[in-house]
Parts: sequence; C-alpha cells; structure tokens
Amino acid sequence: MNKTSEKKFQRLSMYREYSPAEMKAKSQAFLENQRRRRTVREYSHKMVDREVIENCLLAAGSAPSGANLQPWHFAVVSDPVIKSRIREAAEQEEREFYGGRAPQEWLDVLAPLGTDEHKPFLEIAPWLIVIFSRTQESHPDGSTSKTYYAQESTGIATGVLITALHIAGLATLTHTPSPMKFLNEILNRPKTERPFLLLVVGYPAENATVPAITKKPLDQIASFHVD
Repeated sequence: MNKTSEKKFQRLSMYREYSPAEMKAKSQAFLENQRRRRTVREYSHKMVDREVIENCLLAAGSAPSGANLQPWHFAVVSDPVIKSRIREAAEQEEREFYGGRAPQEWLDVLAPLGTDEHKPFLEIAPWLIVIFSRTQESHPDGSTSKTYYAQESTGIATGVLITALHIAGLATLTHTPSPMKFLNEILNRPKTERPFLLLVVGYPAENATVPAITKKPLDQIASFHVD
C-alpha cells in the first residue's frame, strides 16, 4: 500500500460524556447565550487583544471539513490603510448593487434592515477577518488537487468563528459585497482562493442599535421523524 494512503487512527480520548441533566443544562445555557448574539453595524474604536482573535481562529480551524482538507484561509486585518482600501472597494460594489444591479425584490427584503452602500464599520471596527475558500490543495511536490466540499466546509468553519467571537464577548457583522474579487488583490491572495465572507469584529458602539427582528420558532426550522 502506498504510504500516503495508509490509514492512521488513534483512540478517541478527548470525548467527554455528560449526564442527561448536564446535557440539558449545557444546551439550555448555550441557547440562551446564542440568543443574545446580534449582527451589529455600529462599532467602537476600542481595540481587541490579538490573542482573543487568534484563539477564536484556532477554534474555527477545528471545524470538520471534507477529507480534513481544511480549505479555508483567514486574512486578518487591523492595518488602517488596508481597511480603508477594503472599504473603498466594497462601497464601490455596493453602490452598483443598490443603484441597479440588485433586483427590486431583494432590495425590498433588505429595506427593513436599513442597509445601504455606506460601510463605515469597515474602517471603525478594530478587526476585519476576510474568509477565503481554497479551491485547490497544494502538495510538497508542487502538484495540486481539488478540494472537495470547500464551500460547505468553509461555511461550517465560519459559523464556528462567529460563535467563538460571540462567546468571547465581541460583536460581528457578516458582509458580502458582490463580487468580492477585489479582496484577493488587496490582500495578495492567490486565484485558487475565493472570497467567502468578510467578517467585521469588535465592540459595539456605546449607543449601537439593531433592527427589531425575531427568529423563527422550532416548528418552522426543524422537523422530527420519530417513532
């Protein structure tokens, strides 16, 4: 058998089982904490310790992925010059989006949220994390191969990252200007990486407001097929 295809396994040693009561308590506590999470568009200039960001990125890197290829890259930005360039490029795309590219139906859906082409948070928030999805895997011999389920895997990692940042006490905003190819150029990322999402990270502004919205109840988001 080729050494590169040998199966290597180790004993599952880090799993921790809880009693039914503990499981219910932990799941309820997590639910209550997650219900406090809100998308924030107004940020404070207050800096966030880099170690906090690094810990959350490592948590995101623990996410499952197709064939364990981990097809994501997190480009983390605090440089004000780079943030300014990102804002300028993003707002250009957003002006075209709101000015005619977006169908009216989509604009009608966005209207209650009060969004527009102005994105000051891209410069105000202390950290921007640009998430890329890698379409090819590079090997030591210089060859490449396709990364399978790259989008799905990157989406899972992004969800873990957003959750980790929330648990750490930070606010986030998922931003997806379209198209996002300008991020490859600004951040010097290869063409084999596709911008997946731009995540704004920081403390909310002192008087930040958020839309008055609700989340769907369980019976609208899940179905149970049981005996």
